[in-house]
Amino acid sequence: MTQINGALVCGGAGFIGSHLVDRLLVDGQNVEVVDDLSVGSLANLSDARSRGGALRFHHLDIAAPEFSELIALRRPSVIYHLALLPMGATRTNETLRSATLLLAVLEAARRFNVKKVIVALPAGLLYGEVPARQLPVKEGRKSEPMGVAHVMANTLVDLLTVYRESYDVEFTALAMTNVYGKRQRPSDGVVAAFAYAIANNTSPTICGNGRQTRDFLFIDDAVDALARAMTKGGGLVINVGTGQQTTIRDLWGLMGSATTLQEKFETARYGDLQRNAVNTTRARIQLGWSHWTSVSAGVAELLEH
Repeated sequence: MTQINGALVCGGAGFIGSHLVDRLLVDGQNVEVVDDLSVGSLANLSDARSRGGALRFHHLDIAAPEFSELIALRRPSVIYHLALLPMGATRTNETLRSATLLLAVLEAARRFNVKKVIVALPAGLLYGEVPARQLPVKEGRKSEPMGVAHVMANTLVDLLTVYRESYDVEFTALAMTNVYGKRQRPSDGVVAAFAYAIANNTSPTICGNGRQTRDFLFIDDAVDALARAMTKGGGLVINVGTGQQTTIRDLWGLMGSATTLQEKFETARYGDLQRNAVNTTRARIQLGWSHWTSVSAGVAELLEH
């Protein structure tokens, strides 16, 4: 892929999507955003919309027939699909809908010669619970099914592979760890939940004993990987994270050290991973990407806002 004639971002009014839209506009791309606003918000696009003609917003469900008509009309070179399997997805209908939405995107790409489809999937759902000795986990690891969402995440990768091999629809699937930053809803991540607690002077809640680990990735780093995937990493699942584990207790220690708030503990949620971190060697080789923001620097920047 050498020439890009514009990008379409499904879920572009959401947390990660809106930051990607900002980046693509800075890079000089014409951007179409498709979002049904069930999760996203137009407020997330306020900066992007102030740029004027380079951005078009479409209040639309990807599964609706009008989505295919939009692709036929706009003919983007690349479709980013960021409306798949939110990390907290537990209900069967949420996970089944992810397959429907991806098929709608892939079919439109096939019919109207879109050069590439790029998706973001939660690494935790893709790999499941990984033994400590195998962390940070590499791409391609198979594990025993841990639930519908875990099975579906791997099925989505299979769908991408089938469309690439059968219809020449190129793809890159980024397996992202726990992304955090401004515009994230408190219900969508522990960093955002802690920031909300601090802003509202309320005690933060930790599910479980707080010794579970996560691989926290700052939003700017995550978006850089997405932007690079536009022209690189074809046909691959690529891990995007820091490779480093941080316990939830240590995260609160970083964020709450300047407060007098005391954390409270609740029973661990069913299906929560005990440990999570990804190996990013492939990202360095295929995308020329590495994270640069430490957890301490990232949460400090978030709290400043």
